[in-house]
Formats: sequence, C-alpha cells, structure tokens
Amino acid sequence: MEAIEQMPAGILPASTVPPAESCVLRYVLERWSVEKEQQVFLVAQDGQTWTFGELHREVVRTANGLRALGVAQGDFVLSWLPNGIDALLVWFGLNYLGAVYVPINTAYRGRLLEQVIANSGARLMVAHAKLVPLLSEIDTAKLEQIVALQGDAGRKLRDIRILPPTAIASGTQTPPSLERQIQPWDTQSIIYTSGTTGPSKGVLSSYLHLFAIGESNTSLSDRDRFLVNLPMFHVSGTAWIYAMLIRGGSVALVESFRSDEFWDTVRRTRSTTTQLLGVMAQFLLKQPPSASDRDHSLRSGLIIPLAEDNQEFSSRFGVDIFTIYNMTELPVPIGSEINPSNPRSCGKVRAGIQVRIVDENDCEVPVGEVGELIVRAERPWTISHGYHNRPDATAAAWRNGWFHTGDAFRCSESGDFYFVDRIKDAIRRRGENISSFEVETAICEHPAVKEAAAIGVPSKDGEQEVLAVVTLAPGSTIDPAELIRFLQDRLPHFMIPKYVRIIPELPKTPTQKIQKLALRETGITQDTWDRESDPTISIRRQRLEAAGRTS
Repeated sequence: MEAIEQMPAGILPASTVPPAESCVLRYVLERWSVEKEQQVFLVAQDGQTWTFGELHREVVRTANGLRALGVAQGDFVLSWLPNGIDALLVWFGLNYLGAVYVPINTAYRGRLLEQVIANSGARLMVAHAKLVPLLSEIDTAKLEQIVALQGDAGRKLRDIRILPPTAIASGTQTPPSLERQIQPWDTQSIIYTSGTTGPSKGVLSSYLHLFAIGESNTSLSDRDRFLVNLPMFHVSGTAWIYAMLIRGGSVALVESFRSDEFWDTVRRTRSTTTQLLGVMAQFLLKQPPSASDRDHSLRSGLIIPLAEDNQEFSSRFGVDIFTIYNMTELPVPIGSEINPSNPRSCGKVRAGIQVRIVDENDCEVPVGEVGELIVRAERPWTISHGYHNRPDATAAAWRNGWFHTGDAFRCSESGDFYFVDRIKDAIRRRGENISSFEVETAICEHPAVKEAAAIGVPSKDGEQEVLAVVTLAPGSTIDPAELIRFLQDRLPHFMIPKYVRIIPELPKTPTQKIQKLALRETGITQDTWDRESDPTISIRRQRLEAAGRTS
C-alpha cells in the first residue's frame, strides 16, 4: 500500500530533509520579516493586525524576556493560555530560543493537570492569571516560576514565584544568540493527547513533523488566510498556523468556534480557508438558510470527518471541501481529493508515506478486511519521535519499525482508506463487528441530534448490544422509537441500537473527546430506552425476523 499520487511541482522529494531555513521557525520568521515586512500575518479576534515585521520584533522581545528568566535552548516551558496573541508570542518566543513549547489544555484540572506538569519536567510556566489559583490544589512538581498574563493571579503559591507580564516583555530588540543552530530534527513542541484510554501522553514533535503536516495541504498558498478556531494546545491549532508561516501566508486567530458567529468572523477577517470538525459543519448546516450563505471569502474547508451531506455543505455555502486522516503523532498520511464523491473514505495515501493494515501480529490482512493501520514515512523525523518520559508507550507504539495508530481501517481495491473505529471502541454483536463511528455518523444525520456516542454493553446472550447515548440540538425533542425508525433505512439491522439514552451533555475529556469509558462504566440506567420493550419497534422486528433479517 504505497503512495499512489505524485507531489506537485515545487515540493521537495518525499525523502529529502529540507534546510533549516525553510522549516525551522526562527529562520523562517527572520526571512519573512525582511522579504514580507509590511505584509499582514496575523488578524486577531479583536481586529488587531500584525505584519511579519511587527511579529518578528515582538517575538524577539518575548524571547529576550524568556532568556532573562533562565530559559535556554532545549528547555521545556509550559504555556497555559487560550488562543490569542499571547499564546502565539509565547510559542514563537520559545522556539526562537530553540526551547520547547509545551501547551496545556486550559480545561485541565486536578490530577490530570498534575500529571501533565510532572511529566513535562518544566520549571517555568506562562499562564492566564485566572488559571493560576487552580495550581494551589495540586502538586506542581518542579515548577519554580509562573508568568501570569491578562489579570491578577491572586495569592502566592508555596515556593513558586508569580511574575507579572512585563517579565517576558523585554525592551531588547537584539536577537538572542544561540548555543548552536536549531536543526529540523530538534524538538519543537510537546502536545498532550486526549487521555481517553489512560493518562495523557506528551507527543514529541520536531520542526520537521509540524512542517510535514503543513506541507501536506498542497492547496494552500501565500495568498491564503487560514481561520484558526481550534485550540493551540491541539495539533489542529498549531499545524495550520505553522502551515501559513512556512508559506508566508496569514492566519486569523480566534479563541474558539461559535456557529452563530462563524460566517461573520470569516467576513470580518477575510479568511479564505479553515478546518472544521464534522460536528461543527453539522452545526452550520442546521442553521436556517440565509441569503448571505454565499456572501463570504471562504473558498475551501477541511472537514474531519465528512458526512453524507458534505455535498450539501459545499453547494449551500460555495466552499470546496476535503478531508484527511491524522492524529497528533502523524504527518497526515491519508487525504481526499477536493469535493470527494465518496464521503465515507478518508482518501488515499499521500506521497512519501507507507501504510499497512495488519492483524494483532503485524501481519498484513487481505484487501477489504479490517485491521490496524500502521504508518511510516520516507523522510526522517516527520512522525513523532516518541512520548516524553514514556519509553514504554514509545516502544509499544513503534514496534517492528512502524507507528501503530490504534485505529481500525479497511482499504478497497482502488486504494481508498476507510476509518472503521478506534480498536478499543469496536463493538461485537452476535458474530458481527460493529463500527461505533458508523453508528454515530448515522445517528447524527437526524436533525434533532446534536452529538452521539455508540458503545457496547453486555448482552444476556453473550457478546454485546449497542447502546446509543444522544444529546439533542437546542430546542429539539425526539422519541427513541422515532430515532430507531430513522436508522432502519440507514444501517444494517445488526448495527441498529437496542438501547437509547438521551442526556443533556456527553462526558468529555478536557480536549473535548467523548469519554466512552465513563459511558461504559455507567452502562444501562433507569432512563435508558429498550427498543424490545416498544410495541411499534417489536412489530418492525417481527417483520425483519420473518424476512430472515432479525435484529
């Protein structure tokens, strides 16, 4: 399953390591500050704009401030900030010194926050002042100093010095010197995973890794402005900022996605492209049609994952769309064409990447069968080089020289790849393997549904039954029997949920991933609806049985 498409002209051969001047943040920023000094790179949420020249001057000031606090090349520094100019300056300032940017999810609390701080080994944190008091409740490990931005941090924290914003706002405009040149394979950042199946792991990313993600989107040019509305403590936030930096384009940076403000934000910032999670796209589609639906500057959008109504999104809003498969550790190994006719597929393998679909012994499965997707790249350092201070997890992920994704896939004869499920989330019912992802996608096509999680719960007959846990769109109601009837024409009979539970909100990790483990632990509750106890569904079930298709 080798790459089946060629890289466009102007892109380096897949195995070539680009020079530091084209992929290392410090050198790229220095180049654009001269060649594009007056060109806007950043449009902030409040409308403030920064040119490459202005950004470079502020980054140098921030880097000198960090240097004065003892930050040296290779040091790990925590950033606990929401999207915005401050978060961008801390990230760029650290990398300008050759130090490592370690962002923390702003929703982290308690034990999870404590584990991440301890794992990082950092002695310095830059944080939003309102978050600092939360550190009084936990063991802050080796932390010695905290720079508090955007307000009063309140009381002191044991032996930790709380410093004002001026501590990293040096007046010195002379670029700080380096002990050695920053190399493409040096560690640029540590991004922590969602922790859905265990403690969050710190993904080590080189400059080449983030460069490779940005390079994968070959439709971007220096004329584009990427609307970044996903958090900068996620690769989805950092990667596209970096993609526009290496191209000499621009970004519009907002704190978060709001469906009721999205198109106004696009118009105000004159953004040309963006990334949306599948649920975000659904929120936009479920808004009432408007005469201004096509009155905007957005020309393309990356949507992960696509749904069956992707063509409706494209035609209604006049936006070209595509999708990819990626995870924090990877450099976008699989991607689709523009406006794909097959929304179920993630696309094909891109040039420079090798993938296999294997069984539990790493033996390749036949085409069309389901197995685990494993990946490696021709260019060194373009996949994460491990998990910070977790040699056990690194060895497990990288066994036999391939990175193991933990995701179940199948591949067609034509080379199209289909995501099936997280391996740990797959459901087994009466001899059939069920993709929770496919069940959830079908449920979310109902206009009353906001989000859904499909999980396996124990069956009295052995194996499992399917439980659908659903939240509703604002102002909507739905009868579980109606939902089942809606699914009968969209799913194979064995995938239709036996149980439906409607709740106000799904439990989520701080990175907004659904906590299916928590739902499994809760299991069947008193308010869970059972379709076998509903007479209208029982009639339908009898008809299915009579036709030899019992569900």
